[in-house]
Amino acid sequence: MTLQIPPPHRDDVLLAAGSVAAGLLLWSLGVYSSPTRGLFPAWAALVPLLALGPMELLRRSMPRVTLAVGTLGVVADQFTVGNLATVLIFTDLMYAAVVYGKPAMARRLPVQTGLITVAVTIAAVAWLRTPQALLIGVVTGIVSFGPALTGATLRNHREAAVAARLRAEQTALLAEMDRSQAVVAERARMARELHDMVANHLSAIAIHSTAALSIDSPATSREALGVIRENSVQGLAEMRRLIGLLRDAGAGQEAVATPSLDGLDALLEQARKNGAASGLDFVLLDDRPGEAAAVGGTREPLPAPVELAAYRIVQESLTNALKHAAPGRVTVRLARDRPAGGGRAGGGGALHVVVDSPYGERPGPRAPGSGAGLIGMRERTELLGGAFEAGRADAVWRVRATLPVEEEAVRT
Repeated sequence: MTLQIPPPHRDDVLLAAGSVAAGLLLWSLGVYSSPTRGLFPAWAALVPLLALGPMELLRRSMPRVTLAVGTLGVVADQFTVGNLATVLIFTDLMYAAVVYGKPAMARRLPVQTGLITVAVTIAAVAWLRTPQALLIGVVTGIVSFGPALTGATLRNHREAAVAARLRAEQTALLAEMDRSQAVVAERARMARELHDMVANHLSAIAIHSTAALSIDSPATSREALGVIRENSVQGLAEMRRLIGLLRDAGAGQEAVATPSLDGLDALLEQARKNGAASGLDFVLLDDRPGEAAAVGGTREPLPAPVELAAYRIVQESLTNALKHAAPGRVTVRLARDRPAGGGRAGGGGALHVVVDSPYGERPGPRAPGSGAGLIGMRERTELLGGAFEAGRADAVWRVRATLPVEEEAVRT
């Protein structure tokens, strides 16, 4: 297996060439860092220089190797007349080893060079026993500890910048995900509201228009057209209110009052008119506790999300009965459970909504269904942490929803 060495960076090539050229120029002019040393001839100072110069080409890709060669070269330079360029190249190799090396080496080098500086200072003072010996420790710190500390500082700043950028990208990604989820949730909520508000009226229009077309009777046609007109006007009014709510939501204006269980009587009265031609009768059995009736003439209020969900579930169940139920009685039951030991007003227990409609073959016209109503009722119930079921029970089609009334647990 061959060792793959990446091509050197352009700046490293310029640094290597400039360092060697500067060292050769100093040597040719006779500028030495330690001219009093005569252990080797003057040309011997070029050997460490020419060995360390090419190491600049590998300072990014092989920092461990370049630091080892640089350490040997700067030590060898101390036995010659010396070249200032050799020492400067070593300081850069030390700096690069901390900046581009592995994290473990980057952590160790400042500590190691600091200890070496202290050890050299103590040894020089103990050997020479002069204040000037401290200069040896200072030079050692400048050559080794200084570049390592500078590289560590730069690397820490770079890593902090990278971490901050990653956090910013993650925050932006999470914000985009939250925005997308909010858009999806809002679209689902709008779809449920639009379906619940309009489906009842459109179903009545479809049923009575089919009856008017299939029964050749002026009285039947006149009655059907009256029901069609009434449902058309109400449907358009609710559509306008929904559009107004969407337009004014940004301004903080309330375009339409939230439906509540107090409007069930009117809702069933409208269902009686729409279902009379199909042989349907609608009855409301409200078994909720009425402690507040003696005070204000109304039943105990419930949290707004529970009231809205219960109203829409009853509304959609009546719409489905108009579409599919056999002739007979449609019964709407409301019941309220109390938590053990009682509870504060409006909180605790659960609200049960049960709608039974006759199951079987029905004569006359029927409106088609898509199943979106059952999906919407289930979503409304699950958003409140409740339970929903719908299906045939004996001779009736039963819709049952259990809505928790704990205000703290309501998830809007």
